[in-house]
Amino acid sequence: MTNAFTWVFLAALAAASATRIWLAARQVRHVRAHREEVPATFAGAIPLAAHQKAADYTAAKGALGMVEVAIGAGIALWLTLGGLIQQLSDFWGGWFGTGSIAHGTALLLSIFILQAAAGLPVTLYRTFVVEERFGFNRMTLRLFVADLAKHALVGLALGVPLLLVVLWLMERAGDRWWLYAWIVWVAYSLAMMMVYPALILPLFNKFTPLAEGELRARVAALLERTGFRSSGLFVMDGSRRSSHGNAFFTGFGAAKRIVLFDTLVERLQPPEVEAVLAHELGHYKLHHIAKAMALTFGLSFAVLFALGELIGRGWFYAGLGVATPTSAAGLALFFIVLPELFFFLHPLTSLYSRKREYEADAYATRHASASDLVRALVKLYHDNAATLTPDPVHSAFYDSHPPAAMRIARLKAAA
Repeated sequence: MTNAFTWVFLAALAAASATRIWLAARQVRHVRAHREEVPATFAGAIPLAAHQKAADYTAAKGALGMVEVAIGAGIALWLTLGGLIQQLSDFWGGWFGTGSIAHGTALLLSIFILQAAAGLPVTLYRTFVVEERFGFNRMTLRLFVADLAKHALVGLALGVPLLLVVLWLMERAGDRWWLYAWIVWVAYSLAMMMVYPALILPLFNKFTPLAEGELRARVAALLERTGFRSSGLFVMDGSRRSSHGNAFFTGFGAAKRIVLFDTLVERLQPPEVEAVLAHELGHYKLHHIAKAMALTFGLSFAVLFALGELIGRGWFYAGLGVATPTSAAGLALFFIVLPELFFFLHPLTSLYSRKREYEADAYATRHASASDLVRALVKLYHDNAATLTPDPVHSAFYDSHPPAAMRIARLKAAA
């Protein structure tokens, strides 16, 4: 049965999906239009062939992204107005009794599995066709299947207990269940940040302490002058799966780790790695990580409050194709609708993220060489086939990092 909320959902889904496809099409057209000439900023460092490869790679990813949007919208409609959530609820109700915690767990897990299965063909195509075509994929089918199984097992081991607690709170904790669920979520997130580096990451990659030499000496000196302490500096075998390079921090408190991809260490000179690491240190020293956590927890508080207000409303379920309201069905519906309703806030989060990237770059120039950071970024743009000519509107919506030309110009000014 349709109601006013049905049309709100359909309008939001249509607007968000159409905008996603429009943005992807803009990006593809823009990079193709600028394919034949390297931007002046990079003319001496990026060959035309590499620039054209980046344009073709970006276009291929954009075309696949449009297919992914269409599949996602179709699955959302099938689950809601197509009646699939109600059908799954009826099926599991026959086994466990509608509304029980076991029923809710089975319902939500079946929805997660269905969504993952729907996205699997796109993931396979991206990995073994797009990434393979442009020389990035090093994943074998055997490794892909092993990763898939590990992710599923880890997800079940870590996710099901949390799900059981949340469903129990929804049933037993009264009108304030959402507040208690938020407290559990915050505690769970902090605990995961502590255990993730040591217990979860090694299930997927090998981490080797950075060997003695110039790079280790430079990094040690950088950590000393910035006052950063960590539980270790490691090189990760990212080359097992991809030739893309990266560096990141993981963990929280005393469990912090600095991780460099082996592809990054192999490609960059020690002063360039030092400059990249100085940028990453900037995120920590400027409290970007703590601020992001606080923002995430604040937003999750607001989201769970909104869910607490909606969960008992019959029109919410009826408008989305569910005739038998349950806590688990309400959770599923809410997290299907939420991304569509808030899609148009993407530019704000992207703007905030780009601001933090500029701040981390500025921090890096105070503790390492701006010229070395420029050289490192140019190599990474080249090696990762990152487009140097993104569509401005697409970039404003999605890009967490500033456009290459603008970022390099600021760093050159600092140098």
